[in-house]
Amino acid sequence: MADITLLLKDEADTRRLGEDLALAVKPGDCLALSGDLGAGKSTLARALLRALADDDDLEVPSPTFTLVQSYPLRIAAAHFDLYRLADASELDELGFDEALNDGIALVEWPERAEESLPESTVWFAFAHEGEGRRVKISGPEATVARINRSLSIRRFLQERGLPEARRRHLSGDASARAYETVVVGKKEPMILMDSARHKPGPILEDGKYYQQLAHIAEDCTPFVAIDLDLRARGFSAPEIYESDLEAGILLIEDLGRDGVLDAEGKPIAERYIESARMLASLHAQKFQRKIAIGNGIVHAVPDFDRRAMKIETRLLLDWYLPWKRGEPASDAERHDYAAVWDMLIDLLATSETNLLLRDFHSPNIIWRERDFGVKRIGLIDFQDAMIGPTAYDVASLTQDARVTISEQLTADMLDAYMADRQADGDFDKETFLRDWHLMSAQRNCKLVGIWVRLMQRDGKHGYMKHMPRTFGYLKTALTHPALAPLKDWCQRSGLL
Repeated sequence: MADITLLLKDEADTRRLGEDLALAVKPGDCLALSGDLGAGKSTLARALLRALADDDDLEVPSPTFTLVQSYPLRIAAAHFDLYRLADASELDELGFDEALNDGIALVEWPERAEESLPESTVWFAFAHEGEGRRVKISGPEATVARINRSLSIRRFLQERGLPEARRRHLSGDASARAYETVVVGKKEPMILMDSARHKPGPILEDGKYYQQLAHIAEDCTPFVAIDLDLRARGFSAPEIYESDLEAGILLIEDLGRDGVLDAEGKPIAERYIESARMLASLHAQKFQRKIAIGNGIVHAVPDFDRRAMKIETRLLLDWYLPWKRGEPASDAERHDYAAVWDMLIDLLATSETNLLLRDFHSPNIIWRERDFGVKRIGLIDFQDAMIGPTAYDVASLTQDARVTISEQLTADMLDAYMADRQADGDFDKETFLRDWHLMSAQRNCKLVGIWVRLMQRDGKHGYMKHMPRTFGYLKTALTHPALAPLKDWCQRSGLL
């Protein structure tokens, strides 16, 4: 168990706490609000619900007489008032367990049914103190840590002169990172990137865990470094307004909301082609291997080396293959698969290398209509950037993991990229096309494993909808003669 004690000077502080909690709660959380009449329980609940709704005018009636009010918000929420509860057993009739299965529960007067609340309940004990309120938050360590993280972000904003900042959830991704929209008065919105340092995973090789072997950023320093480099070279990466590298918090420019998909989620050909041309411009320039970001900090951009490539392709063995076949890979299959990839990676000795943004596809591309040339392509989520075969990012774009790209659009993007590269000087088209197929295979072997891992390990089932598309892309990659050994292995293993 853990606890936090806060002094809320006025009602505005209580509302801000509710806003901060809205960015910390997860489905299954039960928040018990305890205290005298007028202590601030309802104010807190109302602020939390309005923040979840992103609607300051959301009507939040007191559940004193109805006992419960339900809200279908970003996270479903049920607001309980147990003051009139005759017996704790009535909680079942109110749908309490169902509320926690689907979302969160806010419980006022929780003492009336304390023995029926889950052990994981987080208690908020309010008490009057002068003109304000003191609240003690206590509960399971992991849940309180989530709340404390949100409160530390509030302190970050306060210390940078933004105490009145309005915080709203923007998005999360397949990693542990999260993003918020921060608005101060009538100023343009900003983005807050919450990127706490990775917790080490199980050791896999040479005393290192997956993030280290695959060169996944473990804090926000790489993002800052790559951002500074891209901006210096004339590309549209966000300006960084404020930062706390140790805490993993960045306040950055909001590049906009337009992307490369239309309202129906289909690719907009012009924007994809311009994205390919942006990559051609990036790959035509020399890259920096070491980037200084100030205060003596220098980020060394890692190489997309053999070990990183192979640890990613192993995700097919470790996750996808057992899910697909219902049984794990045999030792012989693992040995042969590793040997195939060693042979394919050997081919890359002749490849052109440059800075790889690594996840250059629709979720990470912002379309900036009012800009021109390469600046029309806004870049985000490049903290895992590496130095490796230029074909990797082109494969990531032309075989977008989140949306189906037609063969014609793929061909148009490849033609636009190669035409720009050939116009700038020496460019080996045949080697590039070989590498495009090879990097496509490498990336999609990784992704089919990641989708299963997200489902089975992390409970994120939504990513499985990308599986048919991803495996289709892999089949396309295997059409190149250089990929024949991998195609043969997939056929012998029953994957094709």
